[in-house]
Amino acid sequence: MVRIEQDILGKNNAYAGRNRNYFDEHGIFALNLVSSPGSGKTTLLVRTIETLKSRIQVAVVEGDQQTSQDAERIRSTGVRALQINTGKGCHLDANMVGHALERLHPEDDSVLMIENVGNLVCPAAYDLGEAHKVVILSVTEGEDKPLKYPDMFRAASLMLLNKTDLLPYVPFNVQLAIEYAKQVNPGLHIIQTSSTNGDGYEAWLGWIETGLARQRKKRAQTVAVLQKRIQELEAHLAARG
Repeated sequence: MVRIEQDILGKNNAYAGRNRNYFDEHGIFALNLVSSPGSGKTTLLVRTIETLKSRIQVAVVEGDQQTSQDAERIRSTGVRALQINTGKGCHLDANMVGHALERLHPEDDSVLMIENVGNLVCPAAYDLGEAHKVVILSVTEGEDKPLKYPDMFRAASLMLLNKTDLLPYVPFNVQLAIEYAKQVNPGLHIIQTSSTNGDGYEAWLGWIETGLARQRKKRAQTVAVLQKRIQELEAHLAARG
């Protein structure tokens, strides 16, 4: 079983490497949004897009076992979205995302949001080539989720503690949830958000824009290196007559 798992993940990681090279070459900041079902992931994504789309190009890959409802909600914002139905599969893999890129053709220097299947287990192990995994935990869930699903919270760079507008109505201990998340992943960045009243969105959107700026800089550096190599090759060929 261990050998089979290693073979499967090894093949996936090869596809993920191709995706990552594509993102780096085109300056695309790719985020893998992961959560349990019902965390408010799609609603958060819609509000994020509506705020960003006037200044940043955004495309979306939607993952669900069935239906295209979430992709239709995303398309209603005016951005391009591609639905991937996994059937009995519990996660997206890098090959699926690679095929989605061939159809979506995200703009250079843009943001790609990958909304994974609602599941805190399988997506943790599957690299899609993304820059970061963003795990979403809502206050309607238990604050001990990071301890129950440590692989996901360990794999993530950012946790959005979502639906904070409901805190007056639910028995959820914010500080305990943060403590548990930090216990699993001390380097985890945490932002508290509400898609209802917009709390935390300035920090969340700022985090995205900072990441995109870094990705654009990486692309510019890659282009500069390639141009230098081409010039050196041309000079070498010219010297040879």
